[in-house]
Amino acid sequence: DFLNFKKENNDLSIVEMDSVIGIKGGKCLLTLHFVNCNFMLAFIREKNDSQSVIDIFNLLQNILGLELFKKLFGSVLTDNGSEFSNPAKLEFDESGNQRTHIFYCDPGHSEQKGSCENNHELIRRILPQGTSFDNLEQEDVCIMMSHINSYKRKALNDCSPLQLFSTLYGRNTAINLGITKINPNKMTLKKDLLKK
Repeated sequence: DFLNFKKENNDLSIVEMDSVIGIKGGKCLLTLHFVNCNFMLAFIREKNDSQSVIDIFNLLQNILGLELFKKLFGSVLTDNGSEFSNPAKLEFDESGNQRTHIFYCDPGHSEQKGSCENNHELIRRILPQGTSFDNLEQEDVCIMMSHINSYKRKALNDCSPLQLFSTLYGRNTAINLGITKINPNKMTLKKDLLKK
């Protein structure tokens, strides 16, 4: 079970994984939220299926390398959505190396990954409920997440998630994941950010 795993491994890097849906049947987002620093990644997917999640894990491992992937994504907590229904392909890479441990919230208790849900509210300021994601590309999503991760939080002692993530894992890691610092006078969490 998840809590026992955390105690045994003294692992600070809990990542909460979820989906954000645009219009039903259209493009959607996969979000990966680092609880220790409130940093969130998001990836556009053509459809909300398990293969698209596996593809993103493989992409992240290719970008980061196996050892850094394991450091960042040591344990992943998610819900029982059908897109997360193939844990073996997420936990192990194509060569059979274990890269993470997948845990599931109790059925009907998505609040167990509540910090991820709270961060989705910032995404919804930019992409309100009912907005189609079909015209979005990954570059747009990285711009949005750069703004969100540059937003300073009182809960983080007026630091931004990007500052803390960069301190823990290195500034180049964030850059390699497509997240860059947005100056406070240019930062916005409004829906006109991604207007084309």
